[in-house]
Amino acid sequence: MSDVVVVDYGAGNTRSVRAALTHLGRTSVVSSDPTAIAASDYVILPGVGSARSAMEHLEATGAATALRERFNAGRRILGICLGMQLALEHSDEDGGVDGIGLLEGSVTLMTEGRVPRLGWANVEPWGDAYYFAHSFAAQSPDGVATSEGVTVAVERDAFLGVQFHPEKSGSAGLNFLERCLSPV
Repeated sequence: MSDVVVVDYGAGNTRSVRAALTHLGRTSVVSSDPTAIAASDYVILPGVGSARSAMEHLEATGAATALRERFNAGRRILGICLGMQLALEHSDEDGGVDGIGLLEGSVTLMTEGRVPRLGWANVEPWGDAYYFAHSFAAQSPDGVATSEGVTVAVERDAFLGVQFHPEKSGSAGLNFLERCLSPV
């Protein structure tokens, strides 16, 4: 069994996430199989794609239920970009779609600042710069970090979600992933 399952929802940045994991010496597999999600040491819900098609795939395969069960059992999950957004209750993307509902909050189209938000930006209070590519932003009481006034990280219990792409953020991103994958 791989120590990291990168959840498959028919799109996403699975190749770049797996390349970063390989660079860190981690074994990984891309899967939407509920048994693999339940058994893995760590799960990453990656980013990139359509909220509606991602949720349809996650619900149809049972992966959404497995993620809810994993979260309720206090087992760690990292959400990246769209993966963070899917963990919330609702997204306005694609005309509106319910998310997995691990955390309170919703995702709305950004209307201020640079949209789409592409490129590197600092994350506060963490102090590092990471790579972003998004037009939607989270609104959640579980926000723990911001960038340019936008919530870019949410955390509750065993779930941590980030709007940026650590797998595309050079050494800062690799260091972030390594910290996430370290034993608690």
